[in-house]
Amino acid sequence: METAEPTTYADVASWELSDSLWARIEPLLPKEKSRYRGRGKNRKHIGGRPIAQRRKVMSGILYVLRTGCQWNALPRAQYGSGKTANTYLHRWTRAGVFRRMWVAGLLEYDELKGIAWKWQAADGTMTKAPLGGGKTGPNPTDRAKSGTKRSLLVDERGVPLGLVVSGANTPDGNLLEATLDSIPIERPDSESTPQNLSLDKAYSDAPSAQITQEHGYEIHVPDRTNAKKNASASRGAVKRGAGSSKSPMLG
Repeated sequence: METAEPTTYADVASWELSDSLWARIEPLLPKEKSRYRGRGKNRKHIGGRPIAQRRKVMSGILYVLRTGCQWNALPRAQYGSGKTANTYLHRWTRAGVFRRMWVAGLLEYDELKGIAWKWQAADGTMTKAPLGGGKTGPNPTDRAKSGTKRSLLVDERGVPLGLVVSGANTPDGNLLEATLDSIPIERPDSESTPQNLSLDKAYSDAPSAQITQEHGYEIHVPDRTNAKKNASASRGAVKRGAGSSKSPMLG
């Protein structure tokens, strides 16, 4: 992998593309189809709309993802049509562009700083998805409104290593295997590089333990029963302490 010039983030806003970052992204984009057909003297331009400026389109996509604004609220003068940006988002997603960006970013980060494989963590989080979609479901914590769940695997510094998206009503444990399998780069062999996986009590079942073991991890998850006992004991100690303590202002 060629070493590119380091990205200078201080010169651009957090949702904008610096020159050096665009230099990394552009080779990962699919080639645009030629508007010319035929050969020699018969070669002619077939017409149609001008091809969108790809850097402007990518900047618009990142702006929406960073700010959370609606596509039709995308500043047209700076980023072009929000409809065009949304079309390219789906087109590039199907072409694997963003996965290639993820892979390239992980490899460069690993080369420059090193992925911290020794300790990893996985968990799921639910967000609203009012417009629905193929990977949504009724959110059990939001009156069964449409929502989505992202199951994320990170290294000990929080670098995203794996990601799976599903309906909000999918249990975390059901997404664990797919999340571990979603790592887009080669993971070190667990025998030469021991790896620990930290999970919360939602994963304290036999299937989760078996999955982590099969993937070469040493699992670290609180026991659900003991966690409840410890929580109850802690609450009881707080209540007893609050009842027996005496405010120094009351003498």
